[in-house]
Amino acid sequence: MQVPEVCPRFEKAVDILSKRWTTLILHQLLPGPQRFAAIEGSLRNLSGKVLSDRLKELEEEGIVTRTVYPEKPVRIEYSLTDKGAELAPILDQIQHWATCWIQLSPEEDRIPS
Repeated sequence: MQVPEVCPRFEKAVDILSKRWTTLILHQLLPGPQRFAAIEGSLRNLSGKVLSDRLKELEEEGIVTRTVYPEKPVRIEYSLTDKGAELAPILDQIQHWATCWIQLSPEEDRIPS
């Protein structure tokens, strides 16, 4: 029996979404626009450099948009594009699956303050 080849579009999508921190960043942007510091503060152990790299990659892919507000000081917000917002049902399903099937230790289960 011949195994079908993986669709190149599916392979690219998985490549984009499987980079460390990417889906967590997207999940944080689901509720709406956020500033860099808010995203960084919401994800433990995420360095500013990695966050910056991931946001640039997602912006290049058309998944995230960066909006600069010419205020003093300058305000920059990141948000999902329509393309990025299309991932919401997928991320919701991952959340549902995780709630049903992923067991955490008491230390992992506590919400950071």
